[in-house]
Amino acid sequence: MQASIFLEAGKEHAVLHQHPWIFANTVARYEGKVGLGTTVSVFNDAKKLIGRAAYSPHSQIRARMWTWDPEEPIDHAFFKRKIASAIEHRQRWVKDTNAIRLIFGEADGLPGLVVDQYDKLLVCQFLSAGADHWKEVIVQILAQQTGCESIYERSDAAVRQREGLELHTGLLFGKPPEPEVLVQENGIAYLVDPINGHKTGFYIDQRDNRRLVMELAENRRVLNMFCYTGGFSLAALKGGAKHVTSVDSSGDALAIAKKQTKLNEFDENRANWLDQDAFETLKNLRVAENYYDLIVLDPPKFAPSAAHLPKAIRAYKEINRTAMQMVEKSGLILTFSCSGAMDMETFEKTIFMASKEASSHQKTGDLKFRVLKRLTSGLDHPKLTCFPEGDYLKGLLLERV
Repeated sequence: MQASIFLEAGKEHAVLHQHPWIFANTVARYEGKVGLGTTVSVFNDAKKLIGRAAYSPHSQIRARMWTWDPEEPIDHAFFKRKIASAIEHRQRWVKDTNAIRLIFGEADGLPGLVVDQYDKLLVCQFLSAGADHWKEVIVQILAQQTGCESIYERSDAAVRQREGLELHTGLLFGKPPEPEVLVQENGIAYLVDPINGHKTGFYIDQRDNRRLVMELAENRRVLNMFCYTGGFSLAALKGGAKHVTSVDSSGDALAIAKKQTKLNEFDENRANWLDQDAFETLKNLRVAENYYDLIVLDPPKFAPSAAHLPKAIRAYKEINRTAMQMVEKSGLILTFSCSGAMDMETFEKTIFMASKEASSHQKTGDLKFRVLKRLTSGLDHPKLTCFPEGDYLKGLLLERV
């Protein structure tokens, strides 16, 4: 018997409106042999076929939709079409860089699959049971359609454990990647560590925002908190910043940052790299009355799930409140959250509250900020109107007035 799941009465509305996730509490019953990553037919309570999905017995997201076309089989041809469509979108919209988010999970109709391209290297994350089930087919198609030299797996994110999958990294195709891969973005050379770096090695999603920093940095004193390998720092140096102070607690990441500074032939006297805890350093810089013309706050994910949101709000508020007390008149703050559990409305409320608290603790009077721009990821991170969870990166460009 073909594996099938039947939804509770009245619980099918989100799926019918193309939301790709089916939660465990919406499933009434199962028929046939359902297993980790297997394809199941999805029916409503009236036994009407809605589409097909990948089944995940351990996750609260019990199934992820592959298709809403009842006639479409999930096979090699399906993945060939989806991957080709994703690549075509990037070829049409992403220019002047060889660091590209080639596949972005649900937004490309491939739930749980992330593929980043670094020149001739692809780095993949198979984050769902369904994507992992079809790994061999996906790798074969990626190799054929991209002509890449190497495909490397970085399926070491904690979300795999919630799917009942073991963490896994290693070579999937071609020759082993170099420990540092050279990429170009906005006229800057970056070094990507695909084997040991964060995520797949680089934060491609911040490309447009790094360009913005480059455009704003001229003659400014810049502070870049949680700098990782210095993406925003190099953009500021490229844009003509007077001086850039960068803070991160990873010595390995800062070593790459310093190497990139030399690689781009930037004046090393204009850059200061601090291997320190960002929270403590930010407080210490404030106590020492250091002031900056441009501050970047790009912290790690404080809220990996809704349960972490209250604590995350306090953390976002703390770093933004402190930064607001350190920015000069007419100075700028770019502040970000990559927490999918925090939507833009909550993030903005948190920033506004930080502004209020910063002003109340300021001896010299009120601090006022205006929002110049709302920030997000680039066009290689497409967003679906039916899947707001995919719009995880959010930010604000603030000006002190």
